[in-house]
Amino acid sequence: MSDPLLQMTGIVKVFPGVRALDGVDLEVRSGEVHCLLGQNGAGKSTLIKVLAGAHQPDEGEIRWQGEEIRLGTPMAAMKNGIATIYQELDLVDGLSVAENIYLGHELAAAGFSRRGDAQKQAAALLARLGHPEISPRREVGTLSAAGKQIVSMARALSHDVKLIIMDEPSAVLDQEEVARLFKVIRDLQAEGVAVVYISHRLEEIREIGDRVTVLKDGRTVATGLPARDTPTRELTRRMTGRDIEYVFPQPTSRDGDGDGAVVLAVRDLSAGKAFSGVDFDVRAGEIVGLAGLVGSGRSEILETIYGARKASSGTVSVDGKRLRNGHVRAAVGAGVGLCPEERKSQGLLLDEAVYRNVSLATMGRFARGGFLNRGGEKRAATEHVKALDVRPPDVDRAVRTLSGGNQQKIVLARWLLRECRVLLLDEPTRGVDVGARSEIYALVRRLADDGVAVVLVSSEVPEVLGLADRVLVLREGVVVHTGPADDIDEHRVLDLVMEGSAA
Repeated sequence: MSDPLLQMTGIVKVFPGVRALDGVDLEVRSGEVHCLLGQNGAGKSTLIKVLAGAHQPDEGEIRWQGEEIRLGTPMAAMKNGIATIYQELDLVDGLSVAENIYLGHELAAAGFSRRGDAQKQAAALLARLGHPEISPRREVGTLSAAGKQIVSMARALSHDVKLIIMDEPSAVLDQEEVARLFKVIRDLQAEGVAVVYISHRLEEIREIGDRVTVLKDGRTVATGLPARDTPTRELTRRMTGRDIEYVFPQPTSRDGDGDGAVVLAVRDLSAGKAFSGVDFDVRAGEIVGLAGLVGSGRSEILETIYGARKASSGTVSVDGKRLRNGHVRAAVGAGVGLCPEERKSQGLLLDEAVYRNVSLATMGRFARGGFLNRGGEKRAATEHVKALDVRPPDVDRAVRTLSGGNQQKIVLARWLLRECRVLLLDEPTRGVDVGARSEIYALVRRLADDGVAVVLVSSEVPEVLGLADRVLVLREGVVVHTGPADDIDEHRVLDLVMEGSAA
């Protein structure tokens, strides 16, 4: 066994009213993939920000290559060979891919930027990551979420790194891209680079991890566990303090036909090159899943139904009434809610309080004589925050300060308060821990059982098949299969999305 590259001992970090870290220990060896597990709010994000130099610990010791070290700034961490890829990417949309990759350590000679060299080296890094099609000259803001993740990885690799922290790196990647990511990680391991890998997907932990550290309530509850040999039940028990059966709640019927009235009717819907000729119904009490690769048109279909994207042809109707094309207010007024894929940029007011984000779609309910009844907003938000186990349960807290999984719960709480007829869910469990996933699954099924029509998009095929009553499989913007979820398995879905052959 190699000597420890990193040792963090007794790390404490206190914020006003919150003891985020309460004596955390972490040891990482050169060339290993060390997985960090824990529920949302367990302290993972705070710990990696301490390691990245973004937060300073109030107590504890950090030893790097055997010597005590102080990481006073992110630049200090980078100079020591510690790079961080955050779950919520910190790229600059207005700059090019190459400019983002070398931001803060620009290639220069005699005071002049070596733009050509930067673009050439950026292209080599992107090719190493399996994405030579991304142009170094392209503006980052025009890339998909998956493309931005690749650029963030390239930026980490542009440094002489000894340790890379990856926070939910696979959240926006499809299976093929995850396989490429794992190849890159194994190549890094072969070079002696260590990786701290954070993911809520336990199957990934087993495939890529060497050892596991588990955090709960800001404390280390287990460390050095073998990633491949530790039973899933033990990992979930360590994280949650209880046994969790990772199963999907079953509806009364799974025949895929449904007896409820048609709530959402999508007819021959197209949106430019994103997708074309999409046609389906969703009945009251039914969950319809959209499966396909990133870029297959899944998210764009939800956006078009919601009115955030204008259809080039076709219609969307709710309860028999045709919605105005490209008009979000009309969709919301008809009872349509959307939990978007990019919650930070599309679903939340990050600097506003939790209660205001929850009440955002129902503010008219709290208006009195031209003024908002803030007390009413807070009471309503508090009820849903407690029901969804948002941590911490402080409705006055700015949403920006919550973990990614808790931010997702706030978006869900908004539409629960709205009492939607149609709920569109785009990657509803991205960045959500195993315990909260079970709660969200139960919530989605409960909403369907109460008569809500649900359309679900997820990059995790088992999630689509497990939650949905009926599944549409898409490839390159075209539906290639429609049928009951029970009549298709994961392997068949993957065959369809890769080959595009109709069933």
